[in-house]
Amino acid sequence: MRRWGPASVAGLAFGFAALWVGVGPDDGNWVSFLAQLAGAEAVLLMAIAIVLISVLPAVETWFDGIDRTAIWHRRLSMTGVLLLIPHLLFATGQHDHLTPGSTPPTPGDQGGGSGGTLALIGVWGLAALTVWAIAPRWRDMLPWHRVRPITPAAGLTAARWITRACRVVFGNYERWRSLHRLTGMFLAAGFVHGLLDATMFDSGLLRGSYLLAGGTGLVFYLYRETLARHFLPLHDYQVTAARPAGPGILELELAPLGRPMHFTPGQFAMLFLETTDGWRRHPFTMSGAPADGTLTFAIKALGDDTTRIHHTVQPGMPAVIGGPHGRFDHARGTDRQVWIAGGIGVTPFLSWLRSLEHRPSHARVDFFYATTGPAPFADEITRIADGNPGVHVHLHDTTDRGYLTAADVLDAVRDTDPRQLSVFLCGPAPMVAAFLRQFRRAGIPARHLHREHFDWR
Repeated sequence: MRRWGPASVAGLAFGFAALWVGVGPDDGNWVSFLAQLAGAEAVLLMAIAIVLISVLPAVETWFDGIDRTAIWHRRLSMTGVLLLIPHLLFATGQHDHLTPGSTPPTPGDQGGGSGGTLALIGVWGLAALTVWAIAPRWRDMLPWHRVRPITPAAGLTAARWITRACRVVFGNYERWRSLHRLTGMFLAAGFVHGLLDATMFDSGLLRGSYLLAGGTGLVFYLYRETLARHFLPLHDYQVTAARPAGPGILELELAPLGRPMHFTPGQFAMLFLETTDGWRRHPFTMSGAPADGTLTFAIKALGDDTTRIHHTVQPGMPAVIGGPHGRFDHARGTDRQVWIAGGIGVTPFLSWLRSLEHRPSHARVDFFYATTGPAPFADEITRIADGNPGVHVHLHDTTDRGYLTAADVLDAVRDTDPRQLSVFLCGPAPMVAAFLRQFRRAGIPARHLHREHFDWR
């Protein structure tokens, strides 16, 4: 299932390009034609990216989870912006084949004036949003597994300063999210520019494919901005408890005020809470068992908004829950499983463990919990494991033992062929990426490696 979505996107992109190349340019100007194809492909990918954030259940199912859907939305958007580079560099040659004695086209020809203005709006708008999306997460895009051993102290100091600078320049998540809603407007500008300025639309087939691609994206954009909120499964809750659960961790309990939300352990929800700056939305994994409608969240203060939650949320406050989302479920694994949590990535595993009484697992499980310092929830986790003979807990304090590695894990489960293991991971992106590389090298099939994306904005 997890490959169906990306495979279908690749099929659409290659099929679109093959259609255009098959028709070819009427005037034989392949440089201009391919540049305009790059622009059309950019419109197609941006349109698909908008479809992916339409919050339709069918889309989430096709991509095996809303977290993967959001990640592919970001990838397609960035690829679309990159395709604008060859479009801008070479599309200016679209008028190279002028007949002898003819005059160059004026800015008004084929919509040149308004089309050119729309092109600038679309390109610069999408480029700005792309930079805004990349900047706050720049650390996750670097090969830290190679950088960290060289100069760890200097690297961490630089990371902190650059991250603070990004927060000052680019603001918080809510500011980014508000401006991100303009994506469809910039797509519309680029789409109309193509209709006005393209020289390849004498072919009805090419014009029709372009209209279908861009039109689909704009229809889904209008749906998301005007109608989607009326179809979202929202549930009214009230905060009944807010208690510290470890350094920088707040555990919230919420009781339903009406129809409760039913979820599968390991899923997450959109939690809407009212703070001093208004209502804020965040994706949090439920950390409790799905019993009697009560929801439990363990929230770590990682940014401005989550820190604000720690300071402002009190029992009695209202909350709204959207969801559930996600497909991180140990029931999809083999009979021999490894669970690996890093830091606050323990939350889906907490939900699994707390649910064992009502949803017993027949798998044999080794649970590795890596933390810096004493592990939050350690006593409860150990107590649950003591009552479930099939669950073995390995607490790993990195301050004393260094980073947990795949070699450490495989040594602890050396009685099992790695090819028979199902591995479930949740934690910081660099940690998860390192484990995935190491486990693949150890021979664990990709279909047996399951991850919950820690940050998929």
